[in-house]
Amino acid sequence: MQEIGRKGIKHLFSITAEFLLSHCNEFNKIDSKFGDGDHGVTITKICHTIENHIDNWEENCSIKKFIENLGEDIMGVNGGSAGPLWGTLFIGLSIPLSSEEKLSIESFKKMFKSSLDELQEITLAKIGDKTMMDSFVPAVESIISYDGESLEKMFDKASEAAIKGCENTKDYIAKFGRAKNYGDKTIGTIDAGAYSISLLFQGFSKALKA
Repeated sequence: MQEIGRKGIKHLFSITAEFLLSHCNEFNKIDSKFGDGDHGVTITKICHTIENHIDNWEENCSIKKFIENLGEDIMGVNGGSAGPLWGTLFIGLSIPLSSEEKLSIESFKKMFKSSLDELQEITLAKIGDKTMMDSFVPAVESIISYDGESLEKMFDKASEAAIKGCENTKDYIAKFGRAKNYGDKTIGTIDAGAYSISLLFQGFSKALKA
């Protein structure tokens, strides 16, 4: 598979939202150790927002506008920093688009590069700071560097990079959010934000196989 249209995009986001929802209790459990314990609650709201936009995507609404509107609504989700961060992520995906009726490998490369650029405008977090960026940055770098012709394989590799990035957070000291107050105690636990982002890419990978 080299490109997907509206039906494929609906499927991609729907399966991913469903996959994320199945792990929300885990997000809360991880976040309760050094955070507010509500990351799963916020991700649940984000997933329901995604599902609502899928169900109400009108025929005269372009792919670009659909993703942009989705990002704006996610931006307004209450629950700490996850809403604004995930909202920015999705809005960033929409920026390079214009009137495309299908998304190709090259489309996704531009979209995720833009998404990363937008996130780096609002957060100083980088790899090693024990945040969602530990998963997101390597996943995006994997997408940008992919030189094959299969969307499925591209997202498989991105998923693998995100999983590895998430696992690496066990070795880091938290430098953002409430967790930063615990210092060395945060070593040995993965970051909830990095985990949910890794599952976002796993969801994309899973959807492209279904």
